Amino acid sequence: MGLVDYSFADDTARITLVDPERGNPLHPASVHELRGSVRRARADQARVIVLAATGRFFCVGGDLPAFAGAADMGELVDDLAAELHQVISELVRSEAIVVSVVQGAAAGAGFPLAMAADLVVAADAASFTCAYTKVGLSVDGSTSLLVHSIGLHRALRLALLNDTLTAAEAHLAGLVARVVPAAELDAAVDDVVARVLTSAPVALALTKRLLRDVAEPAPESAMRLEAIGIRAAATTSDAREGVSAFVEKRAPRFGPQQH
Repeated sequence: MGLVDYSFADDTARITLVDPERGNPLHPASVHELRGSVRRARADQARVIVLAATGRFFCVGGDLPAFAGAADMGELVDDLAAELHQVISELVRSEAIVVSVVQGAAAGAGFPLAMAADLVVAADAASFTCAYTKVGLSVDGSTSLLVHSIGLHRALRLALLNDTLTAAEAHLAGLVARVVPAAELDAAVDDVVARVLTSAPVALALTKRLLRDVAEPAPESAMRLEAIGIRAAATTSDAREGVSAFVEKRAPRFGPQQH
């Protein structure tokens, strides 16, 4: 069984993370499948892409146990970031309208993955947090693009203090389009998809492109800077300590800044 499910019907591609026991973590295999699914959606000429997940979590972020066991964590993180950024870029550049469905926690790279959508529908129990610096890593996965959505200082607060946004707070910040009780999540997503499909596809695609180009004219450049940063962070003793502490379920003991 794969880590990502794909289906297509009624002009809508549905891409679902299906590793619920582990919280749908991002690692080379799952991100590769995710990228393949996004490309299938493009080949199917999907007008809407629904990005969802199974289980209690939308996505817990990078697979930290895999990071801890890597012979070269810097290389693993660099390769993972490169392919994840390609996924984000293809979602952002897609002519399809992307709808993410967040039923639980979206943490680490799971946060910007959800936010790569054009419209975010969240259950009232959903939450969003960066959490990178807690494990000695700098942000990636297009987290830096949050500056365009919520402003510099809000983005700094989330990235530096690792605050957790509730679904209601994310809605107030403009990140989430709709918040509904968990039992109503599927119906809310169906309604959003149906409303998108009532509009002219070319007009939707042009409108998406216009607004995204104005808001974030060079997302790939921003993500490249993220990749350089997280590769550098991943080679430090702080990153090794932070990841190990997470896996061992203890508080990290960070030392002097490493270069």
